[in-house]
Amino acid sequence: MILRPATRAELPAVLALLADEDRVVDPAPALVTEAYERAFADIEADPRNEMLVLVDDGLVLGCLQATYIPGLGKGGAERALIEAVRIRADRRGGGLGRELMERAAARAKERGCALVQLTSGKERADAHRFYASLGYARSHEGFKLPLTPSSQPN
Repeated sequence: MILRPATRAELPAVLALLADEDRVVDPAPALVTEAYERAFADIEADPRNEMLVLVDDGLVLGCLQATYIPGLGKGGAERALIEAVRIRADRRGGGLGRELMERAAARAKERGCALVQLTSGKERADAHRFYASLGYARSHEGFKLPLTPSSQPN
C-alpha cells in the first residue's frame, strides 16, 4: 500500500469517500464541479497542503487532507492539521485507518511538525475511540462559524 498525494484522476474517488462514509460510493458518476476542480488545484499548488490517498493496486482505499500551519507556539514549529479522514466502508476494521493516520503523522514529523491536531464531529463516537487508540488526546473544545450555506461534505 502506498500513501501519496492524490492525483487529479483520483479526485472522483476522493469525492466518493467524502460523500458517504457509511457505504461504498461508486466514484464513476461523481460530479466534479468547477469548485472541486479549483479547490483541488489550490491544494495541489500549495506546499502547506496535501490531499493524501492510501492506494492499493490502483484502488483508493482512504484519504485525508493535511495542512501544515506555521506558528509561534511550540518554538516556532509547524503543526499538522488533519481533516477529511476516510476509509472505504468495505475495508474498515482491518487496520487501514490506523496505517493511514500513522503514516500521515510520520510525514508531519519528517517535515518538522511539533504536533498533529484534528477535529471530529461530536456525534462520531467510533471515530473518537479510534483517535484515542492512536494516542490523540481531547485537549480543546472546537467551534465553527459557517460563512456560507453549504450542503457539501466537510
